Amino acid sequence: MAKGDEGVLRKPARAEGRASLFEAPDDIDAIHRLFCERKWSDGFPIIPPTVERVARMLERSRRPPDEVVASVAPGFGAATIERVAINAVMAGCEPEYLPVVIAAVEAMAAPEFNLQGIQATTNPAGVWVIVNGPAARRLGVNGTYNCLGQGTRANATIGRALRLILQNVGGARPGEMDRATHGYPGKYSFCCAENEEANPWEPLHVERGFRREASTVTVVGAEGTMNMNTHAKDAGELLRVIAETMVHPPSNEYCYGSEPWLVLAPEHAEVLKRDGLSKMDVKRRLWELTKMPAARMAARDLLRVQASRGKELGEIRPDTLLSIAKQPDDIRVIVAGGPGTHSVYVPCFGNTRAVTREIADAG
Repeated sequence: MAKGDEGVLRKPARAEGRASLFEAPDDIDAIHRLFCERKWSDGFPIIPPTVERVARMLERSRRPPDEVVASVAPGFGAATIERVAINAVMAGCEPEYLPVVIAAVEAMAAPEFNLQGIQATTNPAGVWVIVNGPAARRLGVNGTYNCLGQGTRANATIGRALRLILQNVGGARPGEMDRATHGYPGKYSFCCAENEEANPWEPLHVERGFRREASTVTVVGAEGTMNMNTHAKDAGELLRVIAETMVHPPSNEYCYGSEPWLVLAPEHAEVLKRDGLSKMDVKRRLWELTKMPAARMAARDLLRVQASRGKELGEIRPDTLLSIAKQPDDIRVIVAGGPGTHSVYVPCFGNTRAVTREIADAG
């Protein structure tokens, strides 16, 4: 890297203004070692954020480089447009992806998302990014085969850019402010589109109040994925086995009355639609089917439930039925993936709510 090339923040501090310039060796292996030593990397090789690369990235936003998008918890570093662009370059994003990353940063800074909790928890919580609308199709964000896996640049690098921002601007480095006991692979990158063409109901962004022709990004405080492989062809049977997968006693969702997510395969969504169920019908049935006796909780975990949900549920005894969410509509459903009898349960961090923002400059 030549003299004058752009770096990331020296510290995840409350700094303002432009990112600092520094020199680095003109050797990709040495650059990778340098970024790892300074804890600017997620462990994978990065694209060096040179002045020229960052400038090309910034061309995709009409906003000034020093404009602050958000303060990123837990270190509350200032995520300026330039700093977002730097981390997007490092992650390997195409410049066209920058508006998606900016919208995701804005979304995850909303108070109801509880980024402070997600960043500093011992839970394996990360940020899942869901892209809807024309931008998802134009940018090639994958919502079909292997949409939660490898193989698509947009999915991989948009999700990775968020992780680098969470680390480099927010200061959530493993063992420091990030206190996750284990973490999970989704903390490297977790991004997909909804398969709107295969969705028999309204897509996520329309359900959340946006125009169908709008492009949006939704951020979710996700804890992982659970594959549900069932050949059930009856809606009642399908919902029963999904619900039985979702019920688990050592759960933040029952502790807080949360926002569990389901990624329905198109084949499973069609079974439910064919049997006359709306998306809201699916949510109501799952809300009832996933009620769990409080006695299934460990004794100390039940104390947490009593402290967090006492006002909502009143006296909580061992025979009290705990709902996984406070209300049916808090169970979130999207349709994604390719052909096959696999759907995915995505438990969330618990004390968090998903946030959706429209993508500005989506093109």
